[in-house]
Amino acid sequence: MTLAIGACIGVWNAIGKWTQNLPSLSNTDTFNFAQQSYMYAADGTTLLAEFQLEKRDPVEKSDISPYVLEGTVATEDLRFYEHNGVDPWGIARALYSNLAGRQLEGASTITQQLVRNTVLSEEANNITIERKVREAVLALEMEKKHSKDEILNLYLNVINYGDGCYGIEAAAQNYFQTSAADLSITQAATLVGIPQSPNQLNPKEHPDECLARRNVVLSRMLKAGIITDDEYKSALNEDLNLNPKAAAPFQGIYAYPYFTSHVRNQLLAEGNQYDCSYADLFEGGLTIYTTLDTTLQDKADEACAQQYASMSSDLDASLVAMDPKNGHVLAMVGGKDYYTDQWNIATQGGRPAGSSFKVFTLIGALQAGISPSTIIDCTDPYTLPNGDKLHNFDSINYGKRSISSATAVSSNTGYYRLIEKVGTDKVIDIAHSMGVKQDLPSYPIITLGTENVTPLEMATAYNTLAAQGVKRDPVIITKIVNSEGKVIYEAKDKGERVLSEEIAGATTKVLRGVFDTREGTAYGYAPANGQKVAGKTGTGTEFRDHWLVGYCPTLTCSVWIGNRDYSTTSPSLTASPLWKNFMSKALEGQPVVPFPTVADPSYTNTPKPTDQKSSESKTDSDKESEEGKDIDESIQGADPATAPSVVGMNLSDALSSLSSYWIVYTQVKSSEPAGKVISQSIDGKAVSLVVSAGS
Repeated sequence: MTLAIGACIGVWNAIGKWTQNLPSLSNTDTFNFAQQSYMYAADGTTLLAEFQLEKRDPVEKSDISPYVLEGTVATEDLRFYEHNGVDPWGIARALYSNLAGRQLEGASTITQQLVRNTVLSEEANNITIERKVREAVLALEMEKKHSKDEILNLYLNVINYGDGCYGIEAAAQNYFQTSAADLSITQAATLVGIPQSPNQLNPKEHPDECLARRNVVLSRMLKAGIITDDEYKSALNEDLNLNPKAAAPFQGIYAYPYFTSHVRNQLLAEGNQYDCSYADLFEGGLTIYTTLDTTLQDKADEACAQQYASMSSDLDASLVAMDPKNGHVLAMVGGKDYYTDQWNIATQGGRPAGSSFKVFTLIGALQAGISPSTIIDCTDPYTLPNGDKLHNFDSINYGKRSISSATAVSSNTGYYRLIEKVGTDKVIDIAHSMGVKQDLPSYPIITLGTENVTPLEMATAYNTLAAQGVKRDPVIITKIVNSEGKVIYEAKDKGERVLSEEIAGATTKVLRGVFDTREGTAYGYAPANGQKVAGKTGTGTEFRDHWLVGYCPTLTCSVWIGNRDYSTTSPSLTASPLWKNFMSKALEGQPVVPFPTVADPSYTNTPKPTDQKSSESKTDSDKESEEGKDIDESIQGADPATAPSVVGMNLSDALSSLSSYWIVYTQVKSSEPAGKVISQSIDGKAVSLVVSAGS
């Protein structure tokens, strides 16, 4: 007797200890379910992605088939409406059945299973008496706080139905593509049977085992009077008749994977500006609105597809389009096929920018008070301090010409000499201020674009020029709303002026020459609607990379073409057709918007015309020739009176012959072949040439 009393006291003490620190059922988070997050394009309706750890879609009891409601009770807890959360008779019955060697049965009530799957979910795998005691105590308490129908409804919304489905609605949609309310007898019985062993009874993976379990459920539904004998016999003869929902797409992405995956990565980045965690994205029920313009994205995809069709199959392309007024990323292409290896050329790694990087040296010169009309030495080659030779494209000798002209033809030797005057560190600071994030070595050679940058970085930098000197970080998300409908993030205009309007305007004037002058490397590649544009081409070493980054007042676009393995491409390849194709599609039907008229900055070396013509009476040819008279005296040229005659030569040969002289030249329409020197004269300290532009 004493031993029995002692044993009882011991058990009582153990129970008291086990039930300490039980979680509270009054916690408002107790029955909060993990909810998937949705990402939309800028139109607010185009679904880009869904993010979820579990398939869940909670529903009310009225939205669940009676076959599920009654079948679940008949199968899982026949005395559900009679007990108070714990069923002693059920425990005894299960114990007897198990000891007798019959089919194994569990003794947990529906209420206990609900507790195990919610407030005690972290202990669910602890198969111990302690956990069962804690579960029973909480089940008794839950029955005091909730009605039977509430408990059954909660249970059906949290229980595991296999294949990542939690809750009856998610299961109905996943296996049969129907709602929980419309489940047939056999469909309901199939789903009711799965929670006993969600993995082993998954009808997709184990149809035979699931079918056998379904028939057990049907027999219990018959015994409980839920279905008739005829319905039972008819149901037994049916197959599972699954109609499974298509598997979720890779990473939950439904559309435009390069842009969408970039947004996803930014949301998951450590310390991100959106204050979003992994749990927030995959369980928090967020609604994310992005900047993606699906119309422009479709045009970007189409332009890239057309580019692929016209070049070697081993080449890739990338494109980024941005809005100057707010920094919104409107379109993004990061390669040919995102799903091959999930590498996004637009945002990852970077590629050598080639001559598109020269813009930062140009800006440095303008900020130093050097006029774009200043003559610089573009002769070829240029001997570096280590003895290596630096060449222009195709070793063309461009002679001495204005910075504007050197930019249009993209003279490497001229820009190397220019960055030596401007200062490499200054150029690096300018690049960083405008949106380049890469670390850059302090060597003059960087002006030729030897360092890696991404198309997104270059688009950001040139977008600063399109916005008249105001730099905006790329905006990819406009708003995030939580599961309660509260806006938890909203993008604000964080524009920062990094260039004066005058410097930005002067840079644009020079970069327009890349498209507008016949020597310009992008001549003929302006948009089809006549919109004036500015920008810069770029070609990497051994033709590994091809760029064009350009803009108009309403749109900036950065494009890259090359081989991802850094192998050499064709010297004739250029990114200009892709840029023109996209910009023409993007601006089709749009009104032409002029660049703003901005006063020139104050230059320390102001042009000094040698003739007395008034500005009103000067022709365009006069003004173009006059550019060459703003001469940097630190660059000495030979006496033009000693220059040999180059009349009749093509321009390239003429510039080579006159490499030691200052040169200015004018192109005019003529019956002579384009590029032929028609006449030669002396203009101050320069040799002046008139060159045929053809008829």
